[in-house]
Amino acid sequence: MNEPTLRVALTFDAEHPDRPWCPPRNAERILDALADRGARATFFIQGRWAESQPVCARRIADEGHLVGHHSHYHARMPLLLGGGLRADIEAGRRAILEHSGNDPAPWFRCPFGEGHDDARVIDALGELGYRNVHWDVELQDWEPWRTGEAIAADCVAGVRAHGDGAVVLLHTWPGGTGDAIGPAVAELGAMGAAFVTIDELEELPA
Repeated sequence: MNEPTLRVALTFDAEHPDRPWCPPRNAERILDALADRGARATFFIQGRWAESQPVCARRIADEGHLVGHHSHYHARMPLLLGGGLRADIEAGRRAILEHSGNDPAPWFRCPFGEGHDDARVIDALGELGYRNVHWDVELQDWEPWRTGEAIAADCVAGVRAHGDGAVVLLHTWPGGTGDAIGPAVAELGAMGAAFVTIDELEELPA
């Protein structure tokens, strides 16, 4: 039997919600759905989120998902001046390592995507041993009107349009994402997709 040729990297920003519609234990629902279908993913963890959700942070690592860094305070990275940028990255790394058990280096995702095209931010990340990972498919799952059905359908459509190696942006806190993961993974699996972590891809969106 031929190996699947459609690789999909589901990536989740694990962070404190900045909007009020976060169902309890939503991250755990996502992990349950991934486990039920044997799908691995990448989680970019905010340091302060790891401090507040240590059991979930450890579960992410223990279940074989790749751990990346999503800053400590979830600030817009270009706004951090002087030593603030380095301090945030180093504080986040310590928290993520302590609570997940995994070192997130070299994988980093800028909060809100801001800084991915800023030379100063990218240079600072590089000096600390990181590379930024952007995304190919954005689903706006943070919007309150985005239902699980819509997020799942757009995820499948976005992956199909991109083709092999699609990096999909998702978040751990929106209820719609919790509803979407099971159906999206099932439909993508029926298409022959293989769920990979970002370190398995030769090219990544920066």
